[in-house]
Amino acid sequence: MRDSAPQGTYKVQALDRAFAVLDLLGESEAPLGLAQVASSLQLHKSTAHRFLMVLERHRMVERTPTGKFRLGLRLFDYGNRAIEQYDLRDRAQPHLRRLVAETEETAHLCVLEASRVIYIDKIEPARAVRMITRVGATNPLHCTSVGKAIMAFLPEERVDELFKRIRYERFTHRTIATPEALRTELEKTRRRGYAIDDEEIEDGLRCIAVPLLDAQRQPVAAVSVSGPSFRVTAQKLPSIANHLLQCVRGISMDMGYISMGRTRSTAWSA
Repeated sequence: MRDSAPQGTYKVQALDRAFAVLDLLGESEAPLGLAQVASSLQLHKSTAHRFLMVLERHRMVERTPTGKFRLGLRLFDYGNRAIEQYDLRDRAQPHLRRLVAETEETAHLCVLEASRVIYIDKIEPARAVRMITRVGATNPLHCTSVGKAIMAFLPEERVDELFKRIRYERFTHRTIATPEALRTELEKTRRRGYAIDDEEIEDGLRCIAVPLLDAQRQPVAAVSVSGPSFRVTAQKLPSIANHLLQCVRGISMDMGYISMGRTRSTAWSA
């Protein structure tokens, strides 16, 4: 991959090299220095440096405190969007319908979009009192069960980035209103394997959510069950959590994230 390409093919070759850099960083178990990148791809240091700087500017690559390079968090955002645009929604629907039949409450499938969650699917029960939401709507992270479920299992640096962007708007007297309180809640979520919105975004509404983890154990979405607090009681939460876990495992198997022989996850031990 030495720098001897004709001018007419330079732009295509530049794209090939940029993707080669991303592939190299993605395959490495640790961040790589400039010399390692240049040597591995048989590039001059100045050329490798130029590609790394462009990728860093677009947040495809980031630099560690020691000056080495690793994949950037923008790729995580692209991964989420690719899952959403591919077949996650279609594959999840049968499992969501089963979840609604088991719990008789509303189920949602949500993904992270910038610093909010977006609802990409919703299945309702045949009951008079239901949660009023719509597909395509967004909500904050700090006061939703789906937002907290996703955040709790993100890499720490991604969580820190989100904390800088969250506006701690109060919706009810129960809304989490400080970064410290949110960090405490995220730790609770990690320990029990599911997140709770205890009337934090709307009085009288309680929600519980579980993250959908990909093959690398990173959250790409979350599934929730929502209903009026007089039906979704604190006593029912463990039972609903178990139904959610079964739902998410079914989606994970259909998406190819886990196999039939590996249906347990330390992040899902409710």
